[in-house]
Amino acid sequence: MTKIGVLGASGYTGLELIRILLNSKQVKISAITSEKYTRTNISDIFPFFKGRLDLIYETLSPEVISEKCDFVFSALPHKTSMSVIPSLLKAGKKAVDLSADYRLKSPDIYKEWYKEEHTSPELLGSAIYGIPELKRKKIKAASLVANPGCYPTSVILALAPLIKENIINTDSIIIDSKSGVTGAGRKVEEALLFAECNENFKSYSLASHRHTPEIEQEISEIAGKKIKITFVPHLLPVNRGILSTIYSDLISDLTSDKILKIYENFYKGERFIRIMGHGKSPQLRSVLGSNYCDIGFQIDRRTKRIIVISAIDNLVKGAAGQAVQNMNIMLGFEEYAGLEDIGFFP
Repeated sequence: MTKIGVLGASGYTGLELIRILLNSKQVKISAITSEKYTRTNISDIFPFFKGRLDLIYETLSPEVISEKCDFVFSALPHKTSMSVIPSLLKAGKKAVDLSADYRLKSPDIYKEWYKEEHTSPELLGSAIYGIPELKRKKIKAASLVANPGCYPTSVILALAPLIKENIINTDSIIIDSKSGVTGAGRKVEEALLFAECNENFKSYSLASHRHTPEIEQEISEIAGKKIKITFVPHLLPVNRGILSTIYSDLISDLTSDKILKIYENFYKGERFIRIMGHGKSPQLRSVLGSNYCDIGFQIDRRTKRIIVISAIDNLVKGAAGQAVQNMNIMLGFEEYAGLEDIGFFP
């Protein structure tokens, strides 16, 4: 069995990684780290793991992790992961980084949006941006995969067929996204307190969210030209899930049936992409706990715009599930291993 390490295994993403990895018969979790809970059994802090995983949290040491593990997931915060990843790669390990540290190809853009100098810019060119449905071959050959952000995953998957087939005006893209509070991480912050979030709905990081350059980078690559977007995120008073509504102007007068066929052909054979069809709106409760991305659309003939809606679980397809999907590809496993769950309802 492949021995797995999970760095930052006490945050929402790290915990979700463990939950999913426990479903896989091809891997064994050999090491978990947490600065907060060092030398404590994970099942003492999170009783839902009792009887399934009884590992002790340890202090992060790249050398120790390299000795214990064949493959590593880094669920460390942005700016922290890049201090660990180079040592793991030097030791011959493969890794999926769930932070933003290796998603952007330009160190200058990273510094602009994350206010920090990148300490291993030499790895930015070789790190593969890990959306399996779009970059499977590159992921298979990679040693380091930069797991996409949750918002970008929902947006890029929804837009890729339209951009690839030159159906929309790429100067007119407006993205309105809503996320559950787990998207902000497991931390104490006034804006995330129950009394602040419950029965409330608000936008944040207007025209300044860090996922903006990530989305622009990837859709620009698909288009073969530079694209700029308007991206507005919102905080929903729910635990998990992302719903993105994307507006853009149509270039040609295609029928809904033709656009539906384009989506279906583009994602033919992709197990985790579900095309709902025109006039059908995806919803969060259909994807929670699963690695699915549901996509629907509607053409507004009056304004000559297309409205595309996508829904994902931000902790699964938007983070841990996609990371495991990437690992499966990198290690030559069945891509769906550990990810068969269809989610839960209600």
